Amino acid sequence: MSASLSVSIVTFAPEMQVLRETLRTLAGSLAFARQAGTLGSARVTLVDNGPGAEHVGPLTNIARGLLEPPTETAVLSGHGNVGYGRANNLALLASDEEFHLAMNPDVSVARDAIHQALAFMAANPGVVILGPDAQGPRGELLYPCKRYPSVLGLALRGFAPDFVKSLFRPQLERYEMRDLPRDRPFTGVPLLSGSFMFCRRALIARIGGFSNDFFLYFEDFDLSLRAASQGELAFVPAVRITHHGGQAAKKGLSHVRMFVASAIRFFNRHGWKWA
Repeated sequence: MSASLSVSIVTFAPEMQVLRETLRTLAGSLAFARQAGTLGSARVTLVDNGPGAEHVGPLTNIARGLLEPPTETAVLSGHGNVGYGRANNLALLASDEEFHLAMNPDVSVARDAIHQALAFMAANPGVVILGPDAQGPRGELLYPCKRYPSVLGLALRGFAPDFVKSLFRPQLERYEMRDLPRDRPFTGVPLLSGSFMFCRRALIARIGGFSNDFFLYFEDFDLSLRAASQGELAFVPAVRITHHGGQAAKKGLSHVRMFVASAIRFFNRHGWKWA
């Protein structure tokens, strides 16, 4: 039986060429899932967080040009920069589809990614969110599954030079769950990255979706921990993506400040772990 899916993609001054690739691959993956019989209706919402109204027209044209019927498209704008989690909630909490995918505007998905996600969720009703197998733009492995972070680990991972990181490699690799098998699904993952979160929508809506308390960074970890009350989190390597994003430390001082502020809020809420 085919399932329904809503997708939210939050943008802020997006690189249009990167976004085009995101929507091109998403369109192909939606079409593949329909042909495979796992997907019925689908709605993709671009949530424009600004910084100005000049992005509305280009976003609408790109969405309409690449996401053809029967996929429905929408562009939400005019709400200002409300943050990543709250912007995703504008689509997630208004949806009545069975599943919801929150994904970054700089993520490319494999042709069978949506089909594989839907098939896994149909076969595993106890899973509330799944995370994908991810690689970077040069084919390097990424690790979207995480164990609970420590202050030391986050500082090393985000800001330390490589030679210092090498001294703490076992701890950092444990945090990134590099011991997970990449040839089969694994359930019981503690935390998932927000770049691609494939959710059982009604259960996530039941806990209010993403917390409005996080403007940017750690809203995904917070959601992961709260979602555990509704079911398991899973790593599904058959769902493949490429993530073109970078780390907060490489995006300038304002992002570093937001990262630190969100980290403090996260630890205050869920418990401090220093090392």
